[in-house]
Amino acid sequence: MVGTMAMQLPFIRPSRMARTAPHLVGEPYADDEVLLDAPDARLSPALVAAARGDHGPAATLLLATRAAAEWERRDRYVTRLAAFARSRPEWLDAWLATAPQDPDALLVGAQLAVDRAWQSPARAELLREVSPLITAAARGDQRDPVPWRLALDHARGAQAGHTYFEELWAAAVRRAPHHYGCHVAALRYLATYWHGSHHECFDFADRAAQDAPAGALVQALPLRAAFGYLTDGCGPEVPRERLDAAADRAIALSPRLPAADPWPARMRNLLIFVLVRLERWPDATEQLRLNGPYATSFPWDQVSDDPLGHFLRVRDDIRVATASDPSWHPRSERGGRVGPGDH
Repeated sequence: MVGTMAMQLPFIRPSRMARTAPHLVGEPYADDEVLLDAPDARLSPALVAAARGDHGPAATLLLATRAAAEWERRDRYVTRLAAFARSRPEWLDAWLATAPQDPDALLVGAQLAVDRAWQSPARAELLREVSPLITAAARGDQRDPVPWRLALDHARGAQAGHTYFEELWAAAVRRAPHHYGCHVAALRYLATYWHGSHHECFDFADRAAQDAPAGALVQALPLRAAFGYLTDGCGPEVPRERLDAAADRAIALSPRLPAADPWPARMRNLLIFVLVRLERWPDATEQLRLNGPYATSFPWDQVSDDPLGHFLRVRDDIRVATASDPSWHPRSERGGRVGPGDH
C-alpha cells in the first residue's frame, strides 16, 4: 500500500479531476493518467471520510457487504481500510471506542494488528498476541469468511502446524466454498510449508478453479500459482503448458469482470505480469485494454521499489513487442523453463 495520502487517494488529485471527457475502453492513457491502487466508487467515500476522522461511511460500507454477503468485496475493503489506518488510525480508534463489539470495526482492527505484527522481526511472537482479536472478529458474524482468511494468514506468519491450518481451512470453506481470499491464503501457506513444491500448489489451485463458478475470482487461483513459480526460482520445473493453462483460465475470467474498473485491476495486473513473463504479447495487450488506467502495487512491488514506474515500463515494453511482431501467436513453440523472477 502506498504510504502517502496523495497516492492512497489518487481520485482527489486535481490533475485527475480536471478531466472532463472519459476515455473509451481501450483508448491509450498517458502516463500521468494512470492511477496506482485506486479505490472503487464504493470505497472512495469511506477513505475520504476516514481522512477527516469520520468512520461512518466505512461502517456503512462494511455493514452493507456483510448484509449482502459480498465477501470478495468485503475482504478487499477491509484490507484497504486497515492499510489506511496504519498511518491514519484516529478514525478506527474512534470507531472501536464508540462500538467496541461492532463486527466490522473488530475485523478492520484485527487486520490492522496482523499487518503491524507482520512487519516486525518478532513476527511469530507478536502474531500470537493478536489471536484474541481475530477470534473476536470471527464471532461477530458466523457467516463471514473474511476473519477466517485473516486467521489463515495469521497461521502462516505464526508458523502454525499443518493440522491446525487444516482446521482453519475447513472452517473457512464451510462459510464460503469459493472465497478467493481464503484460497490465496491457503495457497501461500502451502508455498511456505512445502517450499519449492510448485506442483502441489498448482494441483490445489487447479482443483479449486475447476470446482468454482465460471465468474468466480477463484478462477484466477492457478494464475497466482504460476506467479509463485515464476518469481520463486526453486523447486522442480513446471511444464510450460501448465503455465499457459493458468493464464488461459484467467484470460477467460477477465471479460466477465467490468472493464476499465478498479475492482478487477489487481487480477488483471497479475495476469499482465504472467503474460509478459510468458512472452504472450498479444494477450498482454488485450489485458492492458481491459485494464484501463489502473495499476496496482501487487505484483509489481515484488520486483521493484517503484511499482507504478515498473508498470508503466512494462506497458511500454508490451506495446513495442506487439508492434514489432504483430503476427506472433501466443501459442508459438517454446521450450525450456521460463526464467525465475527477480527478488
